[in-house]
Amino acid sequence: MEHICYIVGAVPLGGAVPRPRPGDYVIAADGGYAALAALGVTPDLVMGDFDSLGAAPDHPNVETHSPVKDDTDTMLAVRWALERGWRRFRIYGALGGPRPDHTLASIQTLRYLVEHGASGFLVGEGWTVAVVRNGTLRFPAAARGYLSVFCSGDAARGVTLRGLKYPLDDATVTCGVPIGVSNEFLGEEALVRVREGCLVVLWQGELFPEVCDG
Repeated sequence: MEHICYIVGAVPLGGAVPRPRPGDYVIAADGGYAALAALGVTPDLVMGDFDSLGAAPDHPNVETHSPVKDDTDTMLAVRWALERGWRRFRIYGALGGPRPDHTLASIQTLRYLVEHGASGFLVGEGWTVAVVRNGTLRFPAAARGYLSVFCSGDAARGVTLRGLKYPLDDATVTCGVPIGVSNEFLGEEALVRVREGCLVVLWQGELFPEVCDG
C-alpha cells in the first residue's frame, strides 16, 4: 500500500481526525501543530509563517517562512512533499472555518496536486473534497448523504455519474450552470467520471473513494 502524506492546518477539525499509519508522513502547517498536539499526534515536520500558532514550536524539524509570501502554509507543505516524491495526500484543518478564501485556496491546492500527478482529499466540517482530472472516483455502497460535482476550469466533458439519485451519462459540465449540486448516494456503489477536464467533487462524511485513471 502506498503511504500517505498528511497535512494539518489551523482550521478547527470539526470532528475529522487524521489517522496516519506507520510509514505515513505528517506535516503540521502552522496552527495545525496545536490541533495535532490535542490529538496526541507528533508531526514529522512543522512549517509555515506561524502567524496562527504565534511562534515556531519546540520541535526538531521546523521550517519557518516569512508571512509575506505567495503560498498559503498548506500550499507550502504540498510543494515540499511533492518535491520529495509524495503522491497521495490527505489534508485536514484547511476546509471551512471563518475564512472562505482559504477554503477556495485549499480547493485550488487540490487542483495543483492533480496537475502534478498526485491526488488528495480535503477533509473537515463534515465534508470531504477531491479534484478529479481525466479520471474516476469510485465510492463504496457505505457512502451516504449528499454529493455535489462542479466544473473546475474549462468545460468538463464525458461526465458520468452512476449509483446516485441523479445520474449523468457522457455529459458536458461547465462553470456557468451548477447542474451537479445536491446529488445523493443511494446505498450502492457509485462513481464519478470525467473523460476530459477537471471536476471538484464534494460529499458528506469522512470517506475516501478509490481514485482511478480513465
